[in-house]
Amino acid sequence: MKIFALLFCFLVGLQVQAQLGFCSGSKGDPIFHEDFGTGTGTGQELAPGVTSYTFIEGRDPYDGEYTISDILGVTFGTWYSSLPQTTVSNGRALIVNADFSSGRFYRTGITGLCANTTYEFSAFLINVHKSNTGVCPGGDIPINVRFEIWDETDSILLKAGDTGDINSSASPKWEQYALTFSTEPGQGTVILKMFNNGNGGCGNDLAIDDIIFRSCGDLTTISADKGSQGVYTVCEEDTPAGLSLQATPDNSVYEQHFFQWQSSDDGENWQNIQGANSSDYEANSISATKYFRVKVAEDAVNLSSNECSSASEPFLIEVIRRPQAPVSNGDIRICSDEEVPSLSVSAAQGESVYWYDASAGGNLLASETSVFLVQTAGVYYAEARNTGTDCSPSSRTAVRLTINEVPQVSDELLQICSGSEISLDAELPGQQYRWNSGETTQSIRIDTPGTYSVEITNQNDCSSVKTFTVEAAPEAGIAEIISEEGSVTIVPEFQGEFLYSIDGMNYQNSNFFEHLPGGIYTAYIKDLADCKTESQEFPHIVVPKFISPNNDGYNDTFELKGVEYFESSKIHIFDRYGKLLKTGNGAGFSWKGQFRGKDLPADDYWYLIRISGFPDRKGHFSLIR
Repeated sequence: MKIFALLFCFLVGLQVQAQLGFCSGSKGDPIFHEDFGTGTGTGQELAPGVTSYTFIEGRDPYDGEYTISDILGVTFGTWYSSLPQTTVSNGRALIVNADFSSGRFYRTGITGLCANTTYEFSAFLINVHKSNTGVCPGGDIPINVRFEIWDETDSILLKAGDTGDINSSASPKWEQYALTFSTEPGQGTVILKMFNNGNGGCGNDLAIDDIIFRSCGDLTTISADKGSQGVYTVCEEDTPAGLSLQATPDNSVYEQHFFQWQSSDDGENWQNIQGANSSDYEANSISATKYFRVKVAEDAVNLSSNECSSASEPFLIEVIRRPQAPVSNGDIRICSDEEVPSLSVSAAQGESVYWYDASAGGNLLASETSVFLVQTAGVYYAEARNTGTDCSPSSRTAVRLTINEVPQVSDELLQICSGSEISLDAELPGQQYRWNSGETTQSIRIDTPGTYSVEITNQNDCSSVKTFTVEAAPEAGIAEIISEEGSVTIVPEFQGEFLYSIDGMNYQNSNFFEHLPGGIYTAYIKDLADCKTESQEFPHIVVPKFISPNNDGYNDTFELKGVEYFESSKIHIFDRYGKLLKTGNGAGFSWKGQFRGKDLPADDYWYLIRISGFPDRKGHFSLIR
């Protein structure tokens, strides 16, 4: 009997001394969570009996002391100055400087547990000593913590495990440790104890955060006849939808299974589905997004508590709602001389915008953009689609681009006579006018040269500026009249802008006239303000530049066009040496390149034209053979 008792104790010892490990199955909601408080600075002292260490505040604890804070490294430069934000709560933590002798430094009771239930205990630990300081001779002491779970009588050890050595590092890093244990029938309370396995000295300084107890069950997965990876997506237009769900535990913890299906609208707040207590569930008539999960327990009575059962990961039936029509950011009206801004609409997050040229159907103009740059006025239409789906788009929103024309103006150059006035006219009636001289009428009168401008604004609030450059009228006079072949050029005597005419009625800006038949003309020149007009009569004789007497009917003879308009005229032909070759009256004069009946060689020859009452005219022409 004594040998049997020793063997039983040995086997129980092997069981409770198992290695640390996390629950490999599904987990319930936390039944206990010690996060040591939120906020900054030093927190509240632990309740009496939890630890035999001395509580301090405002500094780092020495050996055998502790504090609760989010700040460390105040006293010891070898500690980290802050804790990484990678735990569950990311608030204050229990900071312990191990006593010189190893032993227990934490004890607390955990109540509200369920009987016949497997639980996971977990906690985050960190070695707060920096490894690269070189302060500790031979290296700093690693931390090593032992966790023990005892029954409520503190006489039966249910489970225990050691972290092993946790060495310091150059940068801080939380590590989470866990072990699983099972409650016995009628057992609802356990005692958690934590021990320091090392000795105090240079090192062995630690922080603990987020001590959590939660139920541990089989890893239960949900499969469905539609969808994949826990999600089934359906378009709103295809609802109501339905599918078959099946829960499959992995039998890693429970020996028997009891089920309770639950549903949720948000994936956080869950409600039991009455009568859904088997491993299969038919989800029917789904018209809105819904989450489903199944609670699993080893005892049916434990299904009523989230802390006494485990839950599968949710299965999501996602109903893709037809988007609302995008909201227009406003129609755009611009003037034709402005840069065209982009049309834009606003759509909900997760939606893409597509642009069309019609309210239905039509051509796709731009895709996946809420901003659309166009150059042509018109109405454009934007619809919203749920990104990554083929579900129906929204109705379309019309956005209009209006491009209003600006007043069409041309600048003017005007001249003013000395001591007189002229009128400046914007020429576009029914508009708004703003002159640089202050007037607001369509036309103004001025008596001084200068630059004048008027801003003309139409009914669409579009504007243009017309500029008048007013100069003092220059002196009009004729310096020379050049008559060459069929053209005439009137050369002004003075610099300036003038009007020219050869009939006194039709004036032009150019001083060059072409395609004129021979005759007597009068040249006219006047300033733009019509202050003064000068005129001069002149003969216009069309003299050929060359002759080619080959009897082809073109340029066969030297003859003058227009000389018949004059009462008396005489023409003389010379060679280059001044020898007179032919002379005669202008009217009817003709020369075919001969002298005394013989053809003369190809060369340049000279003419002298004398018309009664006009200056002599000299020049040369070419004889081409």
